Amino acid sequence: MAKDPTMPFEMPQEMRKFVEQSVTQAQQAFEGFMTAANSAVSGMEGKASMARSGAKDVTAKAMGYAQRNVAASFEHAQKLVRARDPEEVIKLQSEFVKAQMQALSEQAKELGELAGKAAASTTKG
Repeated sequence: MAKDPTMPFEMPQEMRKFVEQSVTQAQQAFEGFMTAANSAVSGMEGKASMARSGAKDVTAKAMGYAQRNVAASFEHAQKLVRARDPEEVIKLQSEFVKAQMQALSEQAKELGELAGKAAASTTKG
């Protein structure tokens, strides 16, 4: 016997219950996924913000060192211009190189520590 096409489709009760449970589970899974995704995005934004802050600190420190090093170079150049003889030029040059090597060593150490702290705070967040 053929079914009347005008009659509404009747889903068996067990099938309806299964579909409802499936939809509910899918909705819960999607909500869980969205919660996790939002949390991941928030965490990444926080880490990115910390990374930007750390990079900004390192950059500011490096720029400060660069300014000091350039100023020291100009000061050294002024001293060289006023040198009275080649022996004084050699002495000034030797002192300048020694001072700059020490300064660069200290600056590299400080920048390394600052970058390490920035990286550590980024991974903690």
